[in-house]
Order: sequence, then C-alpha cells, then structure tokens
Amino acid sequence: MVKKSFRNDALQKVCGTARFADDYSFPRMAHSVPVYSQYVHARVSAILVEEAERMPGVLSVLTWKDVPGSLTAGQIDQDYPILVKDRIRFTGDVVAIITAETRAQALAAVEKVKVDAKELPILRDTEEAIKSGAVVIPEGRAGNIVNHHKVRKGDPDKKMSESDIIIEEFFTTPLVEHAYIEPECGICIPRDDGVLEIYGSIQHPFSTRRFVCAYLGRPLASVIVRAHAVGGSFGGKDDTASIVCARAALAAVKLKRPVKMLYDRAWSMKESYKRNPYKMWYKAGFSSKGKLMSVISRTLADSGAYTSTTPWSTWRSAAQNIGPYVLSDIHADVYGVATNNIFTGAFRGFGSPQTNFAFEQIMDMAAEKLDLDPLEIRKINAVRQNSETITGQVLDDHTVSLIEVMEKTASSINFKEKRKLCSQGKGDKLYGIGMAASYRGCSLGAEGMDFCCASVNVQFDGSILIDVSVFENGQGAPSAMIILASQMLGVPLENIHYQGSTTATIPDGGTTVASRGTMMGGGALKDAMDTLKAILRKTLLPDLAEKEEEIEFRDNRIFGTKGRSLSWNEAGKKMYLARVYPVAFGTFQAPKVSWNEENGQGDAYFSYVYSSQAVEVEVDPEKGSCRILNIVASHDIGRAVNPPMVKGQIHGGIVQGAGMALTENFMTDDEGRALSLNFSKYKIPRMTDIPDIEAHIVENNDPLSPTGTKGIGEPALEIIAPAIANAVAAATGRRFTSLPLDLSSLKRETPQKEPLKK
Repeated sequence: MVKKSFRNDALQKVCGTARFADDYSFPRMAHSVPVYSQYVHARVSAILVEEAERMPGVLSVLTWKDVPGSLTAGQIDQDYPILVKDRIRFTGDVVAIITAETRAQALAAVEKVKVDAKELPILRDTEEAIKSGAVVIPEGRAGNIVNHHKVRKGDPDKKMSESDIIIEEFFTTPLVEHAYIEPECGICIPRDDGVLEIYGSIQHPFSTRRFVCAYLGRPLASVIVRAHAVGGSFGGKDDTASIVCARAALAAVKLKRPVKMLYDRAWSMKESYKRNPYKMWYKAGFSSKGKLMSVISRTLADSGAYTSTTPWSTWRSAAQNIGPYVLSDIHADVYGVATNNIFTGAFRGFGSPQTNFAFEQIMDMAAEKLDLDPLEIRKINAVRQNSETITGQVLDDHTVSLIEVMEKTASSINFKEKRKLCSQGKGDKLYGIGMAASYRGCSLGAEGMDFCCASVNVQFDGSILIDVSVFENGQGAPSAMIILASQMLGVPLENIHYQGSTTATIPDGGTTVASRGTMMGGGALKDAMDTLKAILRKTLLPDLAEKEEEIEFRDNRIFGTKGRSLSWNEAGKKMYLARVYPVAFGTFQAPKVSWNEENGQGDAYFSYVYSSQAVEVEVDPEKGSCRILNIVASHDIGRAVNPPMVKGQIHGGIVQGAGMALTENFMTDDEGRALSLNFSKYKIPRMTDIPDIEAHIVENNDPLSPTGTKGIGEPALEIIAPAIANAVAAATGRRFTSLPLDLSSLKRETPQKEPLKK
C-alpha cells in the first residue's frame, strides 16, 4: 500500500500540459457545430439548408439524408438519432451539422437552417405517460413503459397487517446535471489507409467506437478511438459524447479532412443526458421493537426521450430497493418511463442515490415513531454475515461489515450524544445531525457481462509496459494500475509505464462504470502478471535456481537461490537472447451472478461495498438556508491501493451528493426546454459550502477480487443526501421528501418595525 499520494499524470495536470480533446489540432482541420430547432415534440416535414450552405466558409450542411449507416444507435435500445429525420422528441435533438473553415463561420450559418414541422402534444409527467391513451414517445412500442423490474418475496400484505407501525411516504428527485468541467468535444481524422482516428472527451473509447460505426455503417476495425485526458465524466460522457464524435466523423468522411466538433456549455447542458428523476411511493411496516416487517414500493423513473441506460440503472433501484437491510417480505416495482423531457442515463450512483434518499429517511421516520435511536434501528435491521438480501442472495462469501462502518462513523462524530442536542424546530439557528448507510453491489452485477483484460510487456532494457482495458476519466485508474503492477513485480513505480490505450491496442474490457475499474482491471492485471512470472521463471531458471518456485520478484530484482539474482535490465536482455517474449495477456471474469426477471430473485452481485456517512447541519429558518458543519464517512472498499486517492474519491462523491441534496435542480420551462444552460443557472456546491470531511477507509480484503479491492467512486455519493435530509429533519422537526431540499417554507416573517417618528 502506498502511503503518499501517487498520480502518474499529476505533473502534467498541475502544470497545464495535459492534453484534453480541444487541445488537439490537425492540419486542414474544419469545425462543425450542431443545429437545434425551437421544437420539443414535432413532426418534421422539411429541413431547409440551402441558405446556410451559401454562407461564407461553409463546407457542408449535413442532415439525416447524409448518414450512410443507421440513423439511430444506443446502449440498449437503438433509438438515439445522430440527426433527426421526421420527429423531434426533445429540446436537445439535433437536426443538422454545419461544417466550415472556422468555428465562427459555422456558427454564423446556424440561424440560416429552417425547420418546417407540426407541433405534437408534449408529454412531461411520468404518471400521465403511463395512462391509457397517452401519446406514445418511443418508436415501435405500444406505450411509454421502457422497462419494468420487480422484486417479489414473501407475503408483504400479510406482514403489513401484522406490523405495529406503518410508514407511508412519497419521495421525488429531479433532473441532475453531471457538471463536468470539460464539455463534449470530438475530432475525427480520416487516414490514408481508410481508418478513422477519433479523439474525444469521452468516457469509454469502445462505446464511442460502437456508436461511430453504427451511424457510419463501418466495421469496428476501421475506427480507432484514442484515450487521453478527460475533464470529468461521472457517467455522463457516453451516449452524448459518443454521438458528438460520430457527428465529427460524419463530416470528416464527407469532406475527407479532419473535423472538430466542440460543444459550448449551453449545448452540453441542453443536449446531454441527466440523472433520472424519480417518483417513489413507499409503504413500510415495522414491529414495535423496530424490526422491518414489510415493504411495498412503486417507482417511476423518467427516461426522457430516449432509453439510454435507464433499464440498467432502474434494475439497481430494484435490487437495492430498501438499502442494506434484511427483509423477507417485499413487493417492489420499478418502471422506466419515456417522456419528452431531456433523456436520462448513467450518473455516478446509477439508480441507488434516489432509492437511498427515500428509504434512509423511512428508517429515521420509523425510529422517531418508535422512540429509537437512528443508529439502533439500523443495527436491528442491518445485513450481517450470512444474511439473506431481498433478492434471496446469502452474503456468505465476503466480510459483511455494515455494522463496523456504521459504528465507526457514529463513534467518530459522537452521534448518540449529539442527537440529544438537535433543535427539533426550536430556536433561531437550528442544529441537527443525521446519518445514512448503504450496501452497494460491486461492478455491473447481473445487469451486464462483466470481464476485463490487461497486458504486460517487459522491454529489452527491463522497463515494463502495461496496458489495461480501464480508461481514465480523471479518477486515477492508470495510477492504481501502476501501483498494483509495481507491487506484483516488486519494482519501483517509475519502472512501470502505462500505455495510452486505444481501441486498437487492447480488447474491449467493458465500460469504466459501476466503480469497477480498480477491481476488474486489477484482476486482469494480476492474471497477466502471474503468466509473465511463469514465463520469466521458466526461461531464467538456469541462471537463478533449481526450481521455478524458488524464484522471487522483489526489491527491484529477480532473486533465485545461493545468492543469485538478476536486475531487470539483465533479465530483459537474457529473455531476448533466449528468443522468448516476456509478454503476457491477462483476463478477469467476474464471479457468477444470477437474476430471475419475473420475481427479482438471484445473486444480484458477487460482492458488496458497505458504507455509512453522518453529517451535522445548521438551518437558518429566517433565510431558509442550510449550512453543513461536519461530515464523517466510513467505507469498506476491500483493499485501498492508493489511500489518498481513495479519500479524494470519498470527498468528491460527498460534494456531488451534497449538491444533489441542497442546490442542484436542472430547470426547464413548462414545455421541457432547458433553462439551466450555464452554472449561473445551475448551482453546484462552492468550496465554502463544504466543511472538512473526515474519511475512514475500512479494509476487509475481498476474497472474490484477485487484488482484494472493491470500489469507492459511487458509494461515496449515494448516501450523503439522505444523511443531510435526516439532519435537517432533526434540526427543524419537519420532514422534506423532495430533492433538492426546499427550505424556503421555513422562512419566518420578519416583524415590521414601526416607522420612526419625526
């Protein structure tokens, strides 16, 4: 384990020499911009481009007629159009691409494109969308329900009738913007050999390649997507960022020259997918002693105009419907519903922040009714070793540490004593403390195929080159891989060189999502290293030992018996003189999982991350404001490879979750047109809004992960919002069930002062 923070890209980022997508430029590069319409939902009769084509510097104006491949593509449903043909479905649909010699010339031509269309009824509410007779948004479907996930276990109606108290509540969460610092950018360079090279502000090169090849009608091998520095993603640079690259490629192929398409912030916020807004109805029964007896829940997730990853994120909402608690009787339904709103997709947390916001408040509401401490009611119901989850999975193959992380958080913040100080609505400045807990299924689970790959290549001089099919979005994935490689081979960090991956240098190892990078990439890297060591031992045996198992890799050398050893430089030369390649390829397939779609039963994930967070707040009822005073977080992530970066992930996730709790709400007008088109209209937390965060790393090596690691990116975010909501309730004596928490209703009228007498 490294004790000091390590980032292989730290110097470049601090000095400003790291190259992001817009930093790349190529000879004869033209510039493309998108053209939107004024419509939200409309039937298109004509897209008129002739006037735009005559504008100075304009090289082409492309519409759907110029697309050589499929007009639509997608992660699950192939429904997302590169350019609209006959129906506009949301405010961010693009009708044309203008390419010119300069960006300014392309922008000047935008207003010259005219769209003739007939407006159609606009559907914005998920409850309205599922009614019989509602206008149908998706093509080829009978209705607007794009998916339905269930959990069926026991007899919740019977157990509800036997419960001593029942909590019934409705919760909502809004559209949330990813707010990455770098907007979308895509560059395509047509090569002389017919290959298209893509640079872009993208999350996963292989996903981008799939989109590009689908739209352009090309084989996968004919497109190379390069990885480079990315200015944040948080799940948000897949569909939209990929389609930006595809549009640049479409123009580049048409013009036979490099093309860049750079989005400004307004385009990015208008078009890019958001976190799914949820409507959640929960009914939960408890015994007089605090035991959870029954849950009946129904959730509507707004998919917006296109499906994207809604079926996957809502699956997690079903599998983790009540958080980390034991329950034998549950009936849960989670629906993805199409509307004319901005479409929604992957976002850090992926379906669990919404359900955690609801059920972690229900736990506190039950505790209050039963006069129990919030920590105590969670301990009563917490999953433990060998517990069975709501999906029927027995937690018997890893350390179940929920009690450990909750107690760590509670003791660190002095939770029980500070609960006695909560204002409950009394006073001028109201104090409250709240907590929340979660378990998060590791990696993709039963929602996808989960495997990864890596390669290692020892050079002639003994330096070591690695490549892992895990991609950097700013989180430090290459740094973690370098640390693991260094430890596996016993060499200094500086001896390991991480290759800038492309879709042509390493096979597809799955998207960098679901907090899976270190665990899956590390597993593949270990497999590659084990193979490499076997090759080295066999070839170097005559120089070092009598038996292969006697050869060790440590202290920057390869050791044998009787004092014999080789430097890596010497070993590299001997391998090549022996005509044996010191090269290995490794893979890791996630352990088997299972799922029955009919009843929501099965081993949903092969392991879990256990988390707990607590927060202290001060609410000013006169201003209707909330100030965060203190935050403590504890997360069992298996094994911490790069502890300072783990804490950085915890801090970053908490900041994002605090924004979701208190300030972030992507605004649209009554017809669904985006209003939050810059950060002046979309409030993310400032540095002054967040206090120092006390982060505790709990380590219980996971036996199902080859390196003992799990993940932290999403667990860090998914429970701070309910912790804040619980703290606000303890401060004000009122419960807030919608995000962001609207405290304006607390504002007290300021007494009118009598006018001064003359």
